[in-house]
Amino acid sequence: MPLSALILPMLAAGIGAAPNTNPVVVTGHQWAPFISPMGEPFRAHSPTDDTLADWFYKADRNRDGVLTVDEFEADAERFFKVLDTNHDGQIDPDELANYEYEIAPDIQVMSKTQRAPGQPPSVAREKSADEERSRDRRHRRDQEDAALLGIGDALQGGARYGLLNMPEPVAAADADFNRAISLDEFRQTAIARFQLLDAARQDKLTLAQLEAMRPVLPLKGHKLDEKALDKRLGNPLPSGP
Repeated sequence: MPLSALILPMLAAGIGAAPNTNPVVVTGHQWAPFISPMGEPFRAHSPTDDTLADWFYKADRNRDGVLTVDEFEADAERFFKVLDTNHDGQIDPDELANYEYEIAPDIQVMSKTQRAPGQPPSVAREKSADEERSRDRRHRRDQEDAALLGIGDALQGGARYGLLNMPEPVAAADADFNRAISLDEFRQTAIARFQLLDAARQDKLTLAQLEAMRPVLPLKGHKLDEKALDKRLGNPLPSGP
């Protein structure tokens, strides 16, 4: 089941999606991407890459060093076309699942159960009847559901790598909850998210402003693995395509 099936309407409405305000300087790694406000992953190719800046310069179409709401909306439309693989003008449940498991598997909530790109669902998701009935399995499901909905102290899903506290940024654009995201919904969501980030109401965003919003990881609730490559989360995440 795609993560979106568990998301409460309040996420799509933007409630609880405040900007991440803790400043941090983060070294990008391939397994720890930047997730753009509309959900697009940007991964580093060297230890010095700034993945947030990669997205910013891609979205800054006129290269004037600031992002406007029009550029924000145009960037959302560009990514929508990537997600709409059958070109029917909407992101359907299958395309959403493709986003969650193939394009940005990093947003999957629990790193121990998440699926790598190309891995069949049966390998990562299949559970026996005994496992379903076990207390540990029920407890894990409860943890995943709470994490997906942003309940608790730690950032979850895409919020770990983005600018907004939103675990699944693409699914949250489904404003009418019909399990399909239209281009108009995606555009309107982009405008709303620009306004969330533009707290000073300057009608523009600079790279320095956005860099100051990057989250600090790990946060309370994450157990660190000293042998892990990604010290911010404690477990290496799949790199994706």
